[in-house]
Amino acid sequence: MTSKATSIDIAYKAGVSQSTVSRALRNSPLVNLETRQRIQAIAKELNYKVDKNASNLRTQNSLTLALLICEDPTNDDSMINPFFLSMLGSITRATARQGYDLLVSFQQLSSDWHADYEDSNKADGIILLGYGDYMDYAHKLETLIEKNTHFVIWGAEHNNKAVLSIGCDNHQGGVIATEHLLSLGHRHIAFLGDASGHSPEFRDRYLGHVDALSAAGVQADKQLQYHAINTEASGYEAAIALLDSGAQFEAIFTASDLIAIGAIRALKKRGVLVPEQVAVVGYDDIPVASFANPALTTVKQDTQFAGEILVESVLKLIRGQEVSQRLIKTSLVVRSSCGAKVDE
Repeated sequence: MTSKATSIDIAYKAGVSQSTVSRALRNSPLVNLETRQRIQAIAKELNYKVDKNASNLRTQNSLTLALLICEDPTNDDSMINPFFLSMLGSITRATARQGYDLLVSFQQLSSDWHADYEDSNKADGIILLGYGDYMDYAHKLETLIEKNTHFVIWGAEHNNKAVLSIGCDNHQGGVIATEHLLSLGHRHIAFLGDASGHSPEFRDRYLGHVDALSAAGVQADKQLQYHAINTEASGYEAAIALLDSGAQFEAIFTASDLIAIGAIRALKKRGVLVPEQVAVVGYDDIPVASFANPALTTVKQDTQFAGEILVESVLKLIRGQEVSQRLIKTSLVVRSSCGAKVDE
């Protein structure tokens, strides 16, 4: 008796992953047309039959989207990055306008998110905000892909094109922040944030910073880059380490507003005036940035537009429409933490 062909057999013959086969058989726009047609032809040749029960499950619509937020270290009990709180409002409004309900929860660290949400028909698709350590997170996304889950992630562009990511242009954000500091006459500019692959968004902001320096004929100084995660405490500790190093600097660009606020606190503790002696630029434009003392110059991410694009993108996936990765431009909000132009 000949055994029935499986998606694994098709993947082997087509030279692609099993998740690509699954998407191609669903006519997912995340697989290019030529590959889809080749996979579908192989499936026909092998007389492959789709599991009707699984197929029926996919056609059920709950008219609900799941928004899963990554827990982050915070100063309070919320465990939610303040930047995501503003995005939560825009996602909620955009979902309601589309006639959907929104189920909000924290991401579970287990590998069966699909069983808790889309496969159990609790939600038709998932929006993921945040991911902690990206190196640990990548394989969890693979599980969602293998189960044909409709999901979109807020963050840096993913190497796996089957992962739909929407995010701000962090490299461009790093460029405009550094260009502003350069325009004020600063040449020794420190960077506080994780510049490794563990935090690709922070890394892209750092690379934009380095490129802006290079374009201005300024060599990036590795001694002025200090690791920091997205907390005020980490920004404080990084700034203290920078001050203790004795390195010369007139400005600090940080990978987030929380890091910047912590850095300003450290500078004040050491008697360094902001912006008179050291200018500071943050990133995100969270609500507290305008109330900091001094008010924080920062790179703004458009959370309202971002929320609309995230909802629009996951709904296109659900409907089988064409959709692609997208980078949203950032803008600079100038406040008093930078001060006026310094003498050349």
